[in-house]
Amino acid sequence: MDNYLNRKADPSLEHNSNFIRTIIKGDLESGKHNKVITRFPPEPNGYLHIGHAKSIIINFGLADDFNGRTNLRFDDTNPLKEDQEYVDAIQEDVKWLGYEWDDLRYASDYFEEMYQRAVLLINKGKAYVDDLNQEQIREYRGTLTEPGKESPYRNRSAEENLSLFERMKNGEFQNGDKVLRAKIDMTSPNLNMRDPVIYRISHATHHNTGDQWCIYPMYAFAHPLEDAIEDVTHSLCTTEFEDQRPLYNWVVQECEMESQPQQIEFGRLNLTNTVMSKRKLKLLVDEGITDGWDDPRMPTISGLRRKGFTPEAIREFVKETGVSKGSGAVDEAMLEHYVREDLKLKSPRTMGVLRPLKVVITNYPEGESEMLEAEINPENPEMGMRQVPFSREIYIEQDDFMEDPPKKYFRLFPGNEVRLKHAYFIKCHDVIKDDEGNVVEIHCTYDPETKSGTGFTGRKVKGTIHWVDANSAIPAEFRLYEPLVLDEVMKAAEEEGEDKMFLDYINPNSIEIIKGYIEPNMENVQPQDKFQFFRHGYFNVDPKHTAPGNIVFNRIVSLKSSFKLK
Repeated sequence: MDNYLNRKADPSLEHNSNFIRTIIKGDLESGKHNKVITRFPPEPNGYLHIGHAKSIIINFGLADDFNGRTNLRFDDTNPLKEDQEYVDAIQEDVKWLGYEWDDLRYASDYFEEMYQRAVLLINKGKAYVDDLNQEQIREYRGTLTEPGKESPYRNRSAEENLSLFERMKNGEFQNGDKVLRAKIDMTSPNLNMRDPVIYRISHATHHNTGDQWCIYPMYAFAHPLEDAIEDVTHSLCTTEFEDQRPLYNWVVQECEMESQPQQIEFGRLNLTNTVMSKRKLKLLVDEGITDGWDDPRMPTISGLRRKGFTPEAIREFVKETGVSKGSGAVDEAMLEHYVREDLKLKSPRTMGVLRPLKVVITNYPEGESEMLEAEINPENPEMGMRQVPFSREIYIEQDDFMEDPPKKYFRLFPGNEVRLKHAYFIKCHDVIKDDEGNVVEIHCTYDPETKSGTGFTGRKVKGTIHWVDANSAIPAEFRLYEPLVLDEVMKAAEEEGEDKMFLDYINPNSIEIIKGYIEPNMENVQPQDKFQFFRHGYFNVDPKHTAPGNIVFNRIVSLKSSFKLK
């Protein structure tokens, strides 16, 4: 408490104030708690996505602000869907976002205590073994307008339930033969309170406990117990769990837990044109639509990292979206805005030609070349200068030349003069075509007096284009991305009613792979190096496909954004 009181005047505590921060502050000042303990509790059944990043940042951030603690805890109660791969990936993502947990915990650490708490419920007449199958339980549950019906096995004696539950634990029954249900109220208006299943049989090897158990607690039973065991003060979750809060409290109270965590819900993060369902993301991986969970088109944290997003940008984005009960979709352009803001002072500027067209400068001496000086980042002069080679033959972008241009086209065309970035003025005087009439090469002349940086003011040109030296440029692959699924077609897919249907609506233009060239000074780039290519946007060196002699760039974002901060 003293630590918090010493810090509470710190303006950083009031920055982006929200209702959860207000609750925590009040709890500390009233003496309800003398220490803030939160947890980030992912299920290891897939990779984390941008929505989970919000939960990570809220849980770790609020605890840090109040000198508290945050546990990373894996809710590993379903061995059929969980894997050590997911556990490892989640830890990597949390660290990459910039956070360190105080303790690493697993729900499976508490399986014995959970079992004993279930036995306690049975002894109190608050739980029973049910022989109804999954479909029958669903049928007996009722609807939002009709009460449920009691199971014919609901009134078994405590002795019979204890015996059956032990036999379930000992592996005497098959999957689905029996379940343990809480005995609460089959007429409750809250369907979560209508005798929810709290244990099921699952003869499966668990990533952490092996074959020690063949019964596993349900998430809704395990989660509040985990929080209570760890003395979590504020159990922060998204609003879809709001209806489960009465069950959360019931479990904590009826299991006679000493600690009484408080569940608080906040609105989940949704992005436009983004699939945020872990189930659907897994389908994309399993069906081979993407090349893994870290595909740059995926909204997973690993996918965003591979694409080139930075943890600083994601943290600023989440902070700006705020914490509230609302769950409206945030424009994806807002996230891209924060990436540009973070990269603009960090990223070296360079030139890359994605769709090359050869240019021969006919009056430049054959066999000669020179080094031109260019800023590494004009917005950050401290990054210094770089050397760019220039010779008689260069590559420019195909769309920087038109043989018969429209009005107000200021790039290169026959008779027109443009500036080569960091170099000279050139003028087109001849066009070379193949047998099919396609332009394959253009011939130009240059004016040696117009060299960039010399202060030449003899005349002006309206167009500046980028280029690379054809004799020394390095081949590279560029990958350009669009959303996997657009909102309007996603809505149509959801109306079909089946998860797998959305796979029929994948954007065929979600990835474009093209071959081009980069400046020779980029020969030794490393995976995850980031650059701004003149006119094309920000790019990241792909860590998965880049290898010696094969440099692959992922476009992070284009240069311009339509998003405006209010």
